[in-house]
Amino acid sequence: MTTSRLSLLFIFAMLASTLTGCSVAGDIFKGGLWIGVIGVFLVVLVIWWLVTKMGGGSGGGTTGGTSV
Repeated sequence: MTTSRLSLLFIFAMLASTLTGCSVAGDIFKGGLWIGVIGVFLVVLVIWWLVTKMGGGSGGGTTGGTSV
C-alpha cells in the first residue's frame, strides 16, 4: 500500500470510530426527515469517494479512443 492509501484508510477509520450509531440516529430524528436524507447522501458520497481513491480512481476505462 502506498502512503496516500494508508492515509485515506486512517481517515476512514477515524470517521468510523468517532461517529457512533446511536448518537447519529438520535440527531437525525431530532433534525427531521430531510436532514437524515441529506446526511445519508453525504455519507454514501464520502464512502464512494474513498473507495475510488483507494482503488486508483481510473474513471472506468477508455473513452472513445482506439487502443493499439
